[in-house]
Amino acid sequence: MAKRIDVSGLSAYYGGFRAIDDISMNIEPRTVTAFIGPSGCGKSTFLRTLNRMHEVTPGGRVEGKVLLDDENLYGPGVDPVSVRRTVGMVFQRPNPFPTMSVYDNVAAGLKLNGVKKKSDLDTIVEKSLRGANLWNEVKDRLNKPGSGLSGGQQQRLCIARAIAVEPQVLLMDEPCSALDPISTLAIEDLIGELKERFTIVIVTHNMQQAARVSDRTAFFNLSAVGQPGKLIEIDDTERIFSNPSVQATEDYISGRFG
Repeated sequence: MAKRIDVSGLSAYYGGFRAIDDISMNIEPRTVTAFIGPSGCGKSTFLRTLNRMHEVTPGGRVEGKVLLDDENLYGPGVDPVSVRRTVGMVFQRPNPFPTMSVYDNVAAGLKLNGVKKKSDLDTIVEKSLRGANLWNEVKDRLNKPGSGLSGGQQQRLCIARAIAVEPQVLLMDEPCSALDPISTLAIEDLIGELKERFTIVIVTHNMQQAARVSDRTAFFNLSAVGQPGKLIEIDDTERIFSNPSVQATEDYISGRFG
């Protein structure tokens, strides 16, 4: 079951530096929300707070709340590892486990979660690869290294690995920035299919991509270099791109800065 995210008063720090300041937003289940804004404005930092990846960075900490269907992900006693199982992540560059086969890449998280039976693993690996629109391309090379696939295939393999453990939310940090246009289109089509099952949040520098794949778009910006990033506005994607509420959003979308 895809889950709703409610963020309130969230600030994130690297040591003494406040990277993002006082962000609040709601993300509805089974939607795609895109984060746009100039480099360094905190989009990826904020994305990483949604599954507690931010605190993996030395000095990384947050203030504020992230609720996933009313459970505070930063509440006392909440295990960050279980949060990352519920809120999966796909990174900018495809990162299959280089020494593992295609099959073992997808099965890795399942085995960590205690799935041992070969028939169960076979079923879920195939389902996940089909879900990532990759099965037909790799079904005859499941035992070959995942690192031998093309860049676009590797990224879909990473998506298959992420969805195999059935997260409720899928975070994607510029998932197409290292890919060619055809692979990018394949990932965009896949995002449209995956939102039927997952809540998806994507960071992208490609505004056309945000317009194509997302239901809602959030624009982030900095007031000045060295200042924390802020959420300027979030709205339906169509409205953000046709009639934003804030002049800075319009200036960014029209290419006046960024």
